[in-house]
Amino acid sequence: MASKGAAMASFHLAVKTIGRSAGRSATAAAAYRAGVEITDERTGIVHDYTRKQGVEHNALVVPADAPAWANDRAALWNAAEQAETRKNSTVAREYEIALPAELSAEARRELALGFAREISERHGVAVDVAIHAPGREGDHRNHHAHLLTTTRRIGPEGLGAKTRELDQKTSGEVERWRGRWAEMQNAALERANVPERVDHRSHQRRGIEQEATVHMGPSATAMERRAEHQAMREGRAYEPVTMVGQHNAGVIEQRGLRQYIERGTEWLRDAGQRISGRLHEFAATLAQSARSCDFGHVEEQRLNMAIYQA
Repeated sequence: MASKGAAMASFHLAVKTIGRSAGRSATAAAAYRAGVEITDERTGIVHDYTRKQGVEHNALVVPADAPAWANDRAALWNAAEQAETRKNSTVAREYEIALPAELSAEARRELALGFAREISERHGVAVDVAIHAPGREGDHRNHHAHLLTTTRRIGPEGLGAKTRELDQKTSGEVERWRGRWAEMQNAALERANVPERVDHRSHQRRGIEQEATVHMGPSATAMERRAEHQAMREGRAYEPVTMVGQHNAGVIEQRGLRQYIERGTEWLRDAGQRISGRLHEFAATLAQSARSCDFGHVEEQRLNMAIYQA
């Protein structure tokens, strides 16, 4: 069942890389996102994030012909590290996705795992899924997931060739996944009888002019957070107290209004088409009745004209 709230479905999919040139490792990234402990066999560093909170679910999705050890998180990411020899190697790729707050926890989990399975099947990679709850501070609708993938295909012999198609912008693969993620979200929202829909295209591509929000610095963010907590304690509606907060609230309100207008316009258009179709069906039925009652050709024409003109 969809959650009851003022949240509006939003689209977010960012594809990032985990590379040694930035001092990062696949073992550390996997341990942090899944909230587990992994020892990096290459460096000897123990990455212990077992006390991390907010991890609602984690799971490995691997190709059907992958070796059994690929289903062990520590073994998988140590193998990914050891497969790379260069100092600037990219050792993992991450898909960061927003999950609809309007869906139940189970529906969000199935949506994220379904997306992971499609990525794994298309590119032959292992996918480590970690679903995170919203932080205790900030937007309580920020349900999201991290899909950490190997940069190499994995088969019966272990890790093999690199997935170069995901490194090349000209391949269109990343944009394809953005579109597919929007399709999957919208299908899940429809199954849950939630009217909201998402669109992976930018406002510029959709021909929508939209005022941008202004970045809030640490001071303004802290002031707004205190004001929000104070309003909650006093049982009243929160209103922004800084100029930046007030500006952003106005922009977001306008966006929401625009979305409701767009959905209302679409509903009216669809309703008009349905009514028009039913009138035509009704006209055909009455015309058929006229013929069966032997009203005659002239009477039938008059009846059709009267109905269509109405």
